[in-house]
Formats: sequence, C-alpha cells, structure tokens
Amino acid sequence: MSAMIVIQLMLYCALFTGMVKLGVGNSALNGLFFYPKPVQERVYALGLTDRATVNRRRKRFMTAFFAVMAAALVLIVRVWNGIHAFRDAYWQALLFLEVMNWYDGIVIDRLWVGHSAFWVIPGTGDIPFVQTWPQVLKKRGILTAIWVAGAAIVAGIVALI
Repeated sequence: MSAMIVIQLMLYCALFTGMVKLGVGNSALNGLFFYPKPVQERVYALGLTDRATVNRRRKRFMTAFFAVMAAALVLIVRVWNGIHAFRDAYWQALLFLEVMNWYDGIVIDRLWVGHSAFWVIPGTGDIPFVQTWPQVLKKRGILTAIWVAGAAIVAGIVALI
C-alpha cells in the first residue's frame, strides 16, 4: 500500500471523527441516537430530551454524514487519485469503507466512547452503553458485507463522472 493511500485513509478517518464531533457538539445528548435503547429510554424518563428531538437530530446528522463521507470518498478516488475505471474505483472505495467501518468500531466506539467521560450522560451511568468486543465484531462483520455493495455504488458514481 502506498504512503499516499495511508495518508488518505488517515484523513478520511479524521473526517469521520470530525463529523461525529461536529454532530454532537458539546453534549453527548446531541448524539443520543448512537446509544442503546435502554439509555435512550432512561434519558426520556429523566426528561433530558424527547423522541422527536432525537429523531430530528438523527435524520439531520445521518443525512449530512453520509453525504459528506460519500462526497469525500468520490473526490479522493476520482479527483485526488485520478481513477476512472469502475473496477479500480470499486477496490479503492471498498478499502476506504472497510477501514472506516473498523475504525468506527474500534477507535470511535471502544476507545473514544469507552474511555471518555464526555459520553456518559448524567443519570445513565449504571446502564452499559459501550459495545462489548463480541458486539463490535458482530456489527462490523455485518457492515463489512454491506460495504461490499456500498463500494459498488461509489465506484459507479466515480465511473459515471
């Protein structure tokens, strides 16, 4: 793997982290949609927020997140790396999506969320909210398969433009 690809992967993961931080701002409550249902239910019971607000934030964040991450990936593959062919674009997109997938599970979920007081919502400290290693492996394994199709979509866009 070339040094340039490694740098691009690091930048892509940094963008991912930045998008999450931008989405939650200065309060973990802004990212309540990331949390397991028991945490969400406790937060609703405590009156810290409501379902409509969380659903609105989730839709707003996910729309912006997927649009920015997809656009960045297309720009990296097509513009920065100059790839035009579907096959080459597919393999590169797959690499980026899989690295992002596992980065999310290991670095974001297990390290950042699991070891930062920022993510502990007051009144919910007794409810587990960090995914266990088996949960991470299961979720990331499923997403590994999903990104096989996602990479085809990105490669199709790259080949069309």
